[in-house]
Amino acid sequence: MENVLKFTNTLNAYLWGAPMIIAIIGVGVFLAVRSRFIQMRRFIRMWRETFVRTFRGEGAGEGDISPFQAVNVAIGGTIGVGNIAGVATAIAAGGPGAIFWMWISGVLGMSTKFFEVVLGIHYRTREPGGPMVGGPMMYISRGMGSAWRWLAFLFAIFGALTAFVIGNMVQSNSVAEGLCYFHIPPWMTGIGLLVFVGLATIGGIKRIAHVAIFCVPFMCILYMMGALAIISWKIAYVPSALMMIIRDAFRPTAAIGGFAGAALMQAIRYGIARGVFSNEAGLGSAPIAHATARTDHPVRQAFWGMMEVFVDTIIMCTATALVIILTGAWKSGETGASLTIQGFSSLLGIKAGSAVVAVCMVLTAYDTNIAWCFYGETCAAYLMGHGRIVRYTYRFMWLPLVLVGAVVKLDMVWSIADIMNGLMTIPNLIALVVLAPVVVRLIHDFEGKFSRSQNAVEPHKIPVRGDTIPK
Repeated sequence: MENVLKFTNTLNAYLWGAPMIIAIIGVGVFLAVRSRFIQMRRFIRMWRETFVRTFRGEGAGEGDISPFQAVNVAIGGTIGVGNIAGVATAIAAGGPGAIFWMWISGVLGMSTKFFEVVLGIHYRTREPGGPMVGGPMMYISRGMGSAWRWLAFLFAIFGALTAFVIGNMVQSNSVAEGLCYFHIPPWMTGIGLLVFVGLATIGGIKRIAHVAIFCVPFMCILYMMGALAIISWKIAYVPSALMMIIRDAFRPTAAIGGFAGAALMQAIRYGIARGVFSNEAGLGSAPIAHATARTDHPVRQAFWGMMEVFVDTIIMCTATALVIILTGAWKSGETGASLTIQGFSSLLGIKAGSAVVAVCMVLTAYDTNIAWCFYGETCAAYLMGHGRIVRYTYRFMWLPLVLVGAVVKLDMVWSIADIMNGLMTIPNLIALVVLAPVVVRLIHDFEGKFSRSQNAVEPHKIPVRGDTIPK
């Protein structure tokens, strides 16, 4: 077993080494250039097409759930331990400068997620008697042609298997770990989680969306309230903290206190890697959720995809980083969730600080669990035939692993999960590059039909290829 773990760790380190990071960032740069940096050029439009339209009650088009519900499901599957423990790990290993490179990955990830969502909507189809189906397996097989269908199958295989690991067992283990702060034994957490996950997932995407639309905003508000309280307490030191992040991004960070110091390449590597793990831009999971949204044009929903990355990386990860840096917790030598808890506890106290971080970890892990169940079952349905039998079978297979994940040690599971994530990413990145011209044409189509001066929603048929999946 020890040799197997060593092998998986070695393979994982190679798979998520410099080549993968360079590929993800390189594709992000390529897509940003092809879209003429739409994340900056249409930043104001992004806000107007997302929250402003939601508050006005505007929305039309085919789909299963509202655009806001879809983005909550996607955020539920994206925001997670990476925002709480991942940021802390990046700082502990790469110093404060790692956050600058996390910002870079976030800005580039906005364009990557934009392209993913556009393609997910554009090539989606209606499953007979089921939800809209989209994602990399659909835009690879329908957009790149039958000669590339093998690549779509590879993504679907990796997606269906990865969901059981990182979307299920790892998340239930995180919930159990979080509830240990309240002296709740893991087996009890596993049973309770099994019930609540089952109640959410058995109803499919619509029930998952109803749960996510409550849990995700509540978690974000609770976490940001705690973070902003600490940032406000140390507001006079925020400019110097930001200058430290920028300065240390381009030079080694000296050892101080319990911090062992970090080379420049460590800051770049850990900042970019943790940013990618946090926002999942390029992984290909989020467009599966976005493809179910009611929208009248693929580009309109893609603005929600950009917003998803902005909220995840630029807002929440930055809030975590400032808490850790402003309180001086980064010098302690701690890492992971313990480092974040130490930062929150500096003002809120050990009990309140631990409680805020633990509750947010529980909610994010639960949201991720139910979102990834839908991702996994959609990949399985693509492989084994669309229909309720496949989906319900997958959901019933999902539940026992929730309990297993809560009560067992997951050292090897974490390593396997990272490997599967990397294997999912490769087919998706290839598809994004090949199909980039399609997205560019759809951007021009959207900007031509819905000019800045138009406020009303115009009826518009989404130019997808085909209507429903054959029975």
